[in-house]
Amino acid sequence: MGRLKYDHTAEAIGIEDETLAHLKVVVATKLRRQESFMMTWLPVDGGSNGRMSAWIHPAVPLVFMFDDAEVPPINAKRLEEMMHATNATGELLLESLTRVEIQ
Repeated sequence: MGRLKYDHTAEAIGIEDETLAHLKVVVATKLRRQESFMMTWLPVDGGSNGRMSAWIHPAVPLVFMFDDAEVPPINAKRLEEMMHATNATGELLLESLTRVEIQ
């Protein structure tokens, strides 16, 4: 399981490598266009049943850490669905893709 580290003060978010690879493309595309957006996920760290959200902005440091050195395959249909959902609502809902954990 890889990790997404957003901002230097926040805990890393655990996300399986294949989903993290798709997320990396979506986030990079949005930020390259200078488009900020909300990202929401359901933590599975055992402590909270609620949702967590972060405002993703080009000025905030972001690190994608993969467990495997090999690049996971990118599914064009999945990527298109993620981009469409994010563009339609202004929010990327990770719980519809996978449950993630705080590390």
